[in-house]
Amino acid sequence: MATATLIDGKQFSARLRAGIALRIAELKREHELTPGLAVVLVGDDPASQIYVRNKGLQAREAGMNSYDHRLPATATQAELLARIAQLNHDPTVHGILVQLPLPSRIDQEAVVEAIAVAKDVDGFHPFNAGLLAVGGAGLVPCTPVGCLMLLKQHLGSLAGQRAVVLGRSNIVGKPMAVLLLREHCTVTIAHSRTRDLAEECRRADILVAAVGKPKIVEGDWIKPGATVIDVGINRIPTADGNSRLVGDVDFESAVKVAGAITPVPGGVGPMTIACLLLNTLTAACRQRGIPVPEIEPVRD
Repeated sequence: MATATLIDGKQFSARLRAGIALRIAELKREHELTPGLAVVLVGDDPASQIYVRNKGLQAREAGMNSYDHRLPATATQAELLARIAQLNHDPTVHGILVQLPLPSRIDQEAVVEAIAVAKDVDGFHPFNAGLLAVGGAGLVPCTPVGCLMLLKQHLGSLAGQRAVVLGRSNIVGKPMAVLLLREHCTVTIAHSRTRDLAEECRRADILVAAVGKPKIVEGDWIKPGATVIDVGINRIPTADGNSRLVGDVDFESAVKVAGAITPVPGGVGPMTIACLLLNTLTAACRQRGIPVPEIEPVRD
């Protein structure tokens, strides 16, 4: 039985980060500009600490300045907003990312809206969301951009493709749908209230699964030959008492039906950090009035 082509996000992200590093070296040489990324972490959640460490490591490897700001779990919303205000006015910081989730007592929307629009490298600020919706040149959420890059790298033109986005979050689902519309796809957003969810998915030439429910998409939900982008990162227990990562797609059954599919891990996840670096580079250039360079992934 044939199996789907694996879309290797780990390999593509490494090539993209290499291309970003080349452009940063040019910025340093020609404009004396070093993009700076500030990441703010509240508390000591182990998973968040790993994410923050990886972001800092990859930023430095690309030639950026990386600034970590750790606030204790007891930090108040006022203290967090004060730190963001400080970073908004720091000319060496071109991108600000507040690691989510935040403690429940802190208003996440207020925090996102406090970040300067020009430094909102997560692309979550309502102003940047509005620019995306109307076709403007804002900063776009990293995960959807990474998904789109993988799709275009595998399929080329997406024009005319029927795309289904499973999930309607502001972080992935909604911006993903808009990006696909901009590529001239016919787009459906499906979610928990969708009637006959499986049938909607079966209509898709491109299926993007982003609901955060392990293995919800089964192989018989997938149109034969479709391209499947699995955004889910879910940790489930194993029989030996440990755990493993799985996506929102049941990979074992889907790989027998799809034409191409992203694995979990190693698919979309690595692209998210690479696109964060790309957003930071873009933000730095715009803040200095420098044309944003084209980034070409470095070939092996």
